Amino acid sequence: MRKYFEICSGTKAILGTLASVLILMMVVFPALPIGGESLDGRFGYTHSEAVTALESYGESGRRVYAWGSMTLDLLLPLLYASFMVGLIYRFRPAERWWMLAYLPLGVALLDLGENVQVVLMLTGYPNISVGQVAAASLFTSLKVVTFFLCLALGIVLAVVAGIRRSR
Repeated sequence: MRKYFEICSGTKAILGTLASVLILMMVVFPALPIGGESLDGRFGYTHSEAVTALESYGESGRRVYAWGSMTLDLLLPLLYASFMVGLIYRFRPAERWWMLAYLPLGVALLDLGENVQVVLMLTGYPNISVGQVAAASLFTSLKVVTFFLCLALGIVLAVVAGIRRSR
């Protein structure tokens, strides 16, 4: 894993993964014709909100959304985790802190778990249980919180490193 962390912490890797994440999130995903706001783009949702969203997508939108979740949205967690791994590993304040770079991999696993839950709801519609929606919403909420915590950690470490270098 350390070799992966070292690769991710290179300038080209950090810039490349950041650019790829931005393209996917700002260009590709919004262009998918799903017919509404994606569930995994929210902080969380209730059973009625999920059913309303799934219904609004229509059969074609649910099919496109499921395809996107199983393809493009498998790539996105790998890219953003690699970006955050690179920031955290590169700007760690001391060598002994290298294991912090594992944290974004946990975020990616939560995202993948969310993708599985969302696909199950998309393909199982209209038979969506309250428990299934609660599990999917929990994965979504945990992903959002941990994503921003890891991103903040990477940014803070980079800023601190920049301040130290300027002194």
